Amino acid sequence: MNYSEKHFEEQEEIRLENTIDSFLSDFQVGRLLNVAGIRKLRGASPLKVFAAIFRLPFEGKNFYRGIVEQDDLGFGKDAAYALLRNPRHNWRRLMLGLAVKIATVFSLLTDKEREKVLIFDSSTYDRSRSRKVELLAWIFDHTVGKSLRGFSLLTLGWSDGFSFIPLDFVLGSSANKKSRIQEAEKPIDKRTCGHKRRLEAVSKATDLLEMMVKRVLAAGIDADYILMDSWFSFPAVIATLSRHYPVICMLKNMPRVFYKYEGRWYTLGGLYALLGKRPGRARILAAVNVETKQGQQARIVFVRHRHKRDWLAVLSTRVDLPDKEIVRIYGKRWDIEVCFKMLKQHLRLEKEAQLRDYDGLIGHVTVVMSRYMFLSFRQRLHSDHRTAGSLFHACCEEVRDLTLLDAMQRLMTLVIDKIRATGELAEDVINKMIDAMMGAMVDIMETIR
Repeated sequence: MNYSEKHFEEQEEIRLENTIDSFLSDFQVGRLLNVAGIRKLRGASPLKVFAAIFRLPFEGKNFYRGIVEQDDLGFGKDAAYALLRNPRHNWRRLMLGLAVKIATVFSLLTDKEREKVLIFDSSTYDRSRSRKVELLAWIFDHTVGKSLRGFSLLTLGWSDGFSFIPLDFVLGSSANKKSRIQEAEKPIDKRTCGHKRRLEAVSKATDLLEMMVKRVLAAGIDADYILMDSWFSFPAVIATLSRHYPVICMLKNMPRVFYKYEGRWYTLGGLYALLGKRPGRARILAAVNVETKQGQQARIVFVRHRHKRDWLAVLSTRVDLPDKEIVRIYGKRWDIEVCFKMLKQHLRLEKEAQLRDYDGLIGHVTVVMSRYMFLSFRQRLHSDHRTAGSLFHACCEEVRDLTLLDAMQRLMTLVIDKIRATGELAEDVINKMIDAMMGAMVDIMETIR
C-alpha cells in the first residue's frame, strides 16, 4: 500500500467518524439515552459507549475486536456489557424517540398526498450454534422450511415509499413451553423493562400487534395504512387493527376462515372459484366486497401470480379504494424485507456479539436498528434534491474543520501521485522528496506555533 492509499483510508475513517458523530449529535441521542434511563453510573458516558458499539460494522470489526481488545476507547469491555445488559434501560423508548425525530424530518420532505404506512413483519434471529442463551427456542424458518434455534424478530416499521424506519420490535421466544430450550432465569424486579420484555417474548405475536401500534401512535408517528403479510392476516387481528388505520394485507387460503358474499360463507379458495375472471393476461383477475365473522367490511383483490399458474389475494378494509391502488400500496411492504436483509448481512445483527443475556440481546438489537436508521437518513440526504441545503452546510463544516496540516498533506499527496504518474523519477528519489517535504512541513508548523 503506497502513501496516498494509506492517507486516503485514514481520511475516510475520519470522515466516517465525523458523519456518525454528527448524526448522534443532530438527533440528540445523548438526551434520548438519558430520557430512556440509560445514564452514567461510573466511568465513560453512555453516549460514548453507545457510539463505540454503533460504529463497529462501519469499521469492519466485531464486538470482540472492536470493544474487548481495544485499549484506547477510554472504557473497558465491562462498561459495554453493563450498558447492554441492564434490565432497567428502556431501549424501546430510545429507539422510538430516535425514529420519531427521523420520521419528522422525512415527513417534511414528503408530499402530503403520498401515503405513509406502518408495516408489520417477522424474521428469524438465528442462534443455531448457541445452547445457553436465555429464552432460546425452536423457531420455524419459512425460508428454509425447518426449525432452528433462535428467536423471532417481530418488527413494526414506518415507510413513505422512499425511506424505511424501524419503530419497534419484540424479540420473541415461543409461547409453547415445550419449544423453549432455555427459560428466563435471571432474577430481576418485575417493575423493570427487562421483565416486561420477557413477558412479551413468551406471548403470541398476534396478541402484541395492537399494543405496538398504540405505542407508536402515542409517540406521534403518523400513517395512512397498516400493511401485513399473510402470517398475521386473521379476521380478528384485521378487525382490531383497522380501528386505528385501514389495513391492507395478503391473505392465505385457510380452511377455517370464511368470508361472507351474497349471504353465504366461503373460504378464500371457494370465493375465487365462484367469481368470474377477467380475460387475457390481466394482472388483476377479480375483486369482490365481502364481510368477515367480526362484521368487518373488506374488499379482496385477486392478483395473478408472477412465477406460477396460481393467484394471490390482497385484502383492504377500505372498500372505496381502486383495485390497482390496493395492490400498489401493498407493494410498499417490501421495504421491511430490505431492512431485514440489511440488518443481517451488513449490520451484523446475528454475528456481531454472542450475548447470552436476554437484556443484552434487546440492547444490541436496538443498536443495530439505530444503525439502519442512520443509513436510511444518509440515503435520503444523498437522494432527495430537497436536502441540498443540508448537504451544502455539511460540506461547509467539513471545509471549516480542515486543518492546515491536513490541507498540506492532501496537497503533497496529489503532487507525489502526479510525479509517479510521469515515470521519470526512480522510487528512491521520490521517497527522498517525500522526506524533504515532511521535514519542511514540520518546520512550518513549528514556525506557526
